[in-house]
Formats: sequence, structure tokens, C-alpha cells
Amino acid sequence: MKVLMVCLGNICRSPMAEGVFRNKALEKGIELSVDSCGTANYHVGEHPDPRSVKKSKEHGIDISNLIGRQFSYSDFRKFDVILTMDQDNYRNVIALAKNEDDIAKVKMTLNYSYPGNNMDVPDPWYGGEQGFEDVFQLLDQAAIAFFKNHFNE
Repeated sequence: MKVLMVCLGNICRSPMAEGVFRNKALEKGIELSVDSCGTANYHVGEHPDPRSVKKSKEHGIDISNLIGRQFSYSDFRKFDVILTMDQDNYRNVIALAKNEDDIAKVKMTLNYSYPGNNMDVPDPWYGGEQGFEDVFQLLDQAAIAFFKNHFNE
């Protein structure tokens, strides 16, 4: 299975989600390809925000080598599941879909841990240290629920 994590700039939430989901797959011995990107091009070619790198590292996950990129239509062909961090990015991704198969791949990340609530993973950019910890915990819970849902783990 190939999963894509999507936020706005691809420097805070989606690279952290990529690291969390990749780490869970390794811990469980599940073959899962994970990538991340942003719907905007603000940070293409950049590494994740140092606060995301720091918070992930505190939890034993290294995301320092990830490089930001922008979502493109070809991602619908490359990935089985596309997880968006918030409703704005969900709408931005859906706007590029060309058919129902594309749309069916796109999900709100927190709907795994909070089914049907369409909750946003809050952008930690202005949330300080606690904001990044809160986002990490939300992503960790979503990853646990994702693996239960898709792999009976």
C-alpha cells in the first residue's frame, strides 16, 4: 500500500505524519510506502520545520532528511490512499480529481481516529512547543487507527 500525507506547505504536519506512519509500519513489520507533500508551493525543496524535526526526534523518529514538494495530479496514480490534514487541503486535493476513483482515495487523516467528524489536524505553526506535541499525538492516534482499519493491527 502507498499512502500520501498532505498539508499546506509540507514542512510541519505532513512530514511529521509521514514519519509517524512510516515508523508504525516498521514497528509492525508492515510494508507501507509513505510520502508527504503540500498543496501550496511555498516550501518546495525545503526540509521540514525545525520544530517538527525536533518533536519527531523526541519520539524516536528522524524526518530531517525529508524534502518538501507540491501535490500534483500524478499523485492520484501513484498512491492508494491520500490523507489530508485539514478540510481546506481536502478541498484543494479533491479539486484536482478527475473522477470518482480519484476522489475515493482522499480521506481526512483524523477520520481514522474520530470517524466521520472531519476534524482538522491543527496547524502547529503558531502553537508553540505544545502545538507540535499535540499534533504529534493526534497523528500517532490516527496511525494506530489506520493500521487497525487497513491491516487488522
